[in-house]
Amino acid sequence: MRFLIFRFILLACFTSLTHSAHAFQQNSRLVIPLNEWSSQRVLSRAIGNLIEQEGIPVSYQEINVEDQWGALQRGIVHFQLEVWQPSMAKPFQHYVSKNKILDLGTHQAKVREDWWYPEYVEKLCPDLPSWRALNACAPLFSRHFSKGKGVYYAGPWDYGDADLIRKLGLNFVIKRDKSDAYIWHRLKQAMLHKEPIIHLNWTPNWTDVRIKGKFIEFPHAKIDCTSSDLVAQKHSDETCYKSRRGWLKKAAWPGIVKHWPCIYQAIKRISFTREMIAEAGALVAADGYNELKAAELWLEKYQAQSQGWFDVQCH
Repeated sequence: MRFLIFRFILLACFTSLTHSAHAFQQNSRLVIPLNEWSSQRVLSRAIGNLIEQEGIPVSYQEINVEDQWGALQRGIVHFQLEVWQPSMAKPFQHYVSKNKILDLGTHQAKVREDWWYPEYVEKLCPDLPSWRALNACAPLFSRHFSKGKGVYYAGPWDYGDADLIRKLGLNFVIKRDKSDAYIWHRLKQAMLHKEPIIHLNWTPNWTDVRIKGKFIEFPHAKIDCTSSDLVAQKHSDETCYKSRRGWLKKAAWPGIVKHWPCIYQAIKRISFTREMIAEAGALVAADGYNELKAAELWLEKYQAQSQGWFDVQCH
């Protein structure tokens, strides 16, 4: 009797597993995360459109950067097209080293994430872009709530700016916004009245192709900084800080290799240039298209490149 029961249990488990695998193949959707900045959202939808053309259903998941790592590990979302080294290297490398997510390669574009201002601000603070000009010009960047201190407008991501302000003795406070859309609204309002403003920006980004501006030149490292602290070591007469420049990568749930092998191969082939990423953001932030239309327009412009990525068999 025990033997019969044991066989029944084994058969039931095998049937369940077989049914689950079949159901995954037939009914599951490939889920793409949507983060808080325009280029990532537009490019995710553009690549999602290409995947749907291969007959694979796609859905999208609103998720912040911090939560996406666990979601990628568990297969709640399935791939991420924009992993920025300055802000995401630590969790990305942690999960890759434990084989919990996959590194699907590096884009052609190189990145930078830092403090930025529109070019006209130099007429008001001529010693820019040197970081040493910030304290002398702090009153120019003050607002009614900052008690005379300059205001640096940032997004919801943590770059260690509070440490940077403290270590360099900057007379600035941080005002955080929920997404990049808030930052671009502030920038446009400031430009309309030629008011001084400093805010978080990055490249590649829409400002590369629509607005002249510059990054603040902080004392970034001339050598590698390996410490986990923001301030790692002394170099000459300046403090060595973690670089805010670096690579742009792609990440994926390990199960993508088994369940969507053709998409796995296609994503490895994707390589965004600086212009591709800048234009994706510009279609929304500068030209006013919603991200769905922006994805369509982006695919029209870069049809030759994007079709080459998907020259794989998905059937």
